[in-house]
Amino acid sequence: MLDDFLTRAALAGVGLTFATGPLGSFVVWRRMAYFGDATAHAAILGVALALGLGVPLYAGTLAVALAMAVLVAWLTGRGQSFDTVLGVIAHAALAFGLVVASFISGLRVDLSAFLFGDILAVSRTDIAVVWGGAAVVLGLLLWRWQGLLTATVNEELAQASGLNPRFERLVLTVALALTVAVAIKIVGALLIAALLIIPAAAARRVARLPETMAAGAVAVGAVSVLAGLWASLQWDTPAGPSIVAAAALIFAALLPVRRA
Repeated sequence: MLDDFLTRAALAGVGLTFATGPLGSFVVWRRMAYFGDATAHAAILGVALALGLGVPLYAGTLAVALAMAVLVAWLTGRGQSFDTVLGVIAHAALAFGLVVASFISGLRVDLSAFLFGDILAVSRTDIAVVWGGAAVVLGLLLWRWQGLLTATVNEELAQASGLNPRFERLVLTVALALTVAVAIKIVGALLIAALLIIPAAAARRVARLPETMAAGAVAVGAVSVLAGLWASLQWDTPAGPSIVAAAALIFAALLPVRRA
């Protein structure tokens, strides 16, 4: 079954939604959309460094994504504007990634594949990495679910309940970095944030409970993956953008529904 490239693509895409669905819900609730986008942009520097140093691609992207999150926390703690810091680091990391790649002699990898994704080229190893990474992200979120919800609603209430809001933010940061690392080959750095936000925003239209919204985001993401791959096969369109376009159409279809 895994010899068919379309089956491998579907398995990788659906596996990814088990991470992007619940995590995307927190991104929407906490209004962290720009942070997710910035982390994805910075991952291109991780790709370039991994290729230059000969280390695993996923390790390079994860390391840079985590380093960016730590740097953002440090700079904002010193009084810098959060949005400004994100903008500077995200675009600087993307630019440095492209510059570093130009110095790598004999580079045979097209970095545009990491900007827009190449889900149709995933291997069996990629499937294992995606499902393994999604399991870790889902495990992190389930482990800290109640604490994350409380800190999202009100940080003062979280502190009064004996929780550490900074630790809860760290859990989300690690989960986001890991998701970016495993997703960059599937939908690319420019579309990862869309796969986080759009399914969650669509599920929010019909969900009454946080758990329902997270599960709904997984379902919308999985349907978007399958619909996008079908559209790519039928009309020879790029697979990654087709997946995001399918998610956007589902969101548009749910707009007339009154929010639960």
